Amino acid sequence: MLTDIMLGQYFPGNSFVHKLDPRSKIVLTLTFITSIFLANNYISYLTVGLYICLIVLVSGIPVKIVLRSIKPLWIILLLTAAIHLFMTPGTTLVAWGPLSITGEGVKQAVQMSARLIYLILISSLLTFTTSPIALTDAIERLLSPLKRLKLPVHELAMMMTIALRFVPTLLEETDRIMKAQMARGADFSSGNIIKRAQNLVPILVPLFISAFRRADELATAMEARCYRGGDNRTRMKELSLGLNDAVATLTIIMLVLVLTWLRWGWSA
Repeated sequence: MLTDIMLGQYFPGNSFVHKLDPRSKIVLTLTFITSIFLANNYISYLTVGLYICLIVLVSGIPVKIVLRSIKPLWIILLLTAAIHLFMTPGTTLVAWGPLSITGEGVKQAVQMSARLIYLILISSLLTFTTSPIALTDAIERLLSPLKRLKLPVHELAMMMTIALRFVPTLLEETDRIMKAQMARGADFSSGNIIKRAQNLVPILVPLFISAFRRADELATAMEARCYRGGDNRTRMKELSLGLNDAVATLTIIMLVLVLTWLRWGWSA
């Protein structure tokens, strides 16, 4: 289960999406996430789904890997669908005692589940196609206006990227610790909630120790390389916008215009 969590993993490539400026990818991802909320009918959600399929195809990331990013969150998706399915008032289709499924509930459940899936997929594609170093530079450049407010922009970007980068490492460490404890007779699948929580203690203690050890090793390595923050720091590769970024921006603008028309113009 833990090995199915793909957040923070990067897959090197030479695709159109990989070549985009990381600043563009962050801004376009946020624009895409915002545009999802314009969708209010099945055609709009189908349009967004086709757009994501196009991005996956162009990125060169295997579809199996992209879909694996959804698997760890199936419980959240199921709960979201169930809440809208049974709690939305409207025309009753099926009833079981106090519970009832309405036509409006089915519509809300499908649309909200699709919205969450799209959010997960587009966020995963951002980390799949952008290296941690590029993300750090992009976040720092996008937050650079905040330097006038004396905020440590470089340090904030570095911390965000390091936290994202170490998600797969910590998950791998957790899986290794769980397998070691299970080999010693530990049981993490039986008992009530309180019992299961108590069984997690043998995992959390060595996991915290490992995390602090890795943090100390990282700090030592950064000091050994004379890292002193963002003051007078240069970059080996300067970020620059190109034709690919203009094309990607044009496609997201077209998507927003289409969703806007489907929301307010098409139904009229």
